[in-house]
Amino acid sequence: MQISDLPYPDPGVPDARSGPRFLWWLARGQLGGQARSLAWGLLHFCGIAGLPYAVGLGVGAAVDRDGGRLLLVGGVLLLVGAAIATGDAMLHRTAVTNWITAAARVQQLLARKTAELGSALTRRVAAGEVVAVSTGDVEKIGWFVEAVSRFLAAAFAVVAICVGLLFYAPSIGVVVAAGVPVLALSVLPLLPRATRRADVQREKAGKATELASDTVAGLRVLRGIGGEELFLDRYRAASQEVRRAAVRSARMWALIAAVQVLLPGALMVAVVWYGSVLVLDGRLAVGELVAAFSAVATMLYPLRHFEEIAMAYSFSRPSAERAARVLSLTRTEGAPDAPSAEPVGAPGPGGDLYDPATGLLAPAGRFTAVVCGDPDVAGRLAERLGGHAVQPGDGPGAAPPSVLLGGVALDALALDAARGLVLVQDKDPVLLSGSLRELFDVPASGAVPASRALAAAQCGDVLDALLQAAPEGVDDAMDARITERGRSLSGGQRQRLALARSLVTDPEVLVLDEPTSAVDAHTEARIADGVAALRAGRTTVVLASSPLLLDRADRVVLVHGGRAVAAGTHRELLRAEPRYRAVVTRETDELTEMEESA
Repeated sequence: MQISDLPYPDPGVPDARSGPRFLWWLARGQLGGQARSLAWGLLHFCGIAGLPYAVGLGVGAAVDRDGGRLLLVGGVLLLVGAAIATGDAMLHRTAVTNWITAAARVQQLLARKTAELGSALTRRVAAGEVVAVSTGDVEKIGWFVEAVSRFLAAAFAVVAICVGLLFYAPSIGVVVAAGVPVLALSVLPLLPRATRRADVQREKAGKATELASDTVAGLRVLRGIGGEELFLDRYRAASQEVRRAAVRSARMWALIAAVQVLLPGALMVAVVWYGSVLVLDGRLAVGELVAAFSAVATMLYPLRHFEEIAMAYSFSRPSAERAARVLSLTRTEGAPDAPSAEPVGAPGPGGDLYDPATGLLAPAGRFTAVVCGDPDVAGRLAERLGGHAVQPGDGPGAAPPSVLLGGVALDALALDAARGLVLVQDKDPVLLSGSLRELFDVPASGAVPASRALAAAQCGDVLDALLQAAPEGVDDAMDARITERGRSLSGGQRQRLALARSLVTDPEVLVLDEPTSAVDAHTEARIADGVAALRAGRTTVVLASSPLLLDRADRVVLVHGGRAVAAGTHRELLRAEPRYRAVVTRETDELTEMEESA
């Protein structure tokens, strides 16, 4: 496959059972590229392997004053040089192609898994680990995949040099053949310690990256409470730990590199000394000694690839483990992400949304509000209603039953079908950089224009603010640009824009987790009216505890202790259900007393 053919139409189904299995799966997926790289590598390294013998023949021809043979050796050297140059250029080209295509495949797999898991990804994998996998780990994995073919070609060249010396100059070839395995295996005892130190370095780097990511994301809050210096000191300490770990790791790799220089140098000295003795005794020709010396000197180059493949595997194995850990995640933990044995048709329009785990029922075409009391419980419930969440406390073999829409399990549907039917907006939605028009360029039914969605979400002041900050010549607020993650907007403005984007999609079922937590009461009341009017006849589930939202819902459900324990209108529950009243009116003392008595 050529780089111009990327991205892959289908990156395939990875073997994510372990890091080594994942690396092997990647290598098997590029057998054609590996074969081409190996072929060019063999040409390059065989040219290098043949160079010493050509030099030895040339020295022998000069000593014998044989002009014809010397001319022939010159032609051989010319061919060998052309093979080395051509093989090197094409080996580099094919190796880089293997690197990039492997990295691209991993990136596509990670992007697909991220889209599949949605907001559940960062709940199950640390943010720093996600960043590390999608950036540095991808390059390390690609490095190992492309280094394999070069290592095999280099190993073949080393064997060819040793075998050639055994036939060309057996007396000294035995010394070289005995010494080369020692050179190749000399670093193996050092690799476990070097690998452990490299793992520690990567672990500390991941924690530092996670700390930096959290600090940047919460910079506005940190400035508000004066906590910049505290977090800066924490990051300084974390970065110094990374530096110390990197130095410790570098020392081991420097020792390995030194061994790779020292031992071949010792072998070269031994070959020259022993060869000189043989020449003086008349048992070895001068040309043969020169060929043996040149062979050992030339062998240093392919031997470096033994060190490289060791380093590549040591660095890529933990990276592959992390990538495999992310790629092995499924929409529901404890159940494999595989298609159902029986084909499942999509539910028809107008089906009720039902969660067997909690007993929550959201009737079709109604505005249902859900009160949980615990924001974390509400967030997990929102994910479950989207068909890809994990209920806390369930073991790997005890995954809760899937949410049903119109009697059909969401987990049994194809991912794109499930996402088209149910849209979940969590409490911390993300705005991507770009124009407002691009923000609303999302898959949608087309029944709700952006203007109606913006009006329902009360975004008039947001449009004015974007237009005022826009450069000259921008007269339409839809062409105004939003900065990365919407950092130039307030929390309430970002929240309302995200709500408008969700309304534009017009899904069969819309699940909103605290959609108005960052706005004032007057705006919240108008948003509640706007959403109720815009979503009339469509199933809408809002997880909130604000009386303004609850009073506009057709049906309110109280979830307590992981189960739906009461349902009715807001006013009915206020009168009849003390647990509901305690949550909605913030009567925490009363709620605590009831929980203790229960």
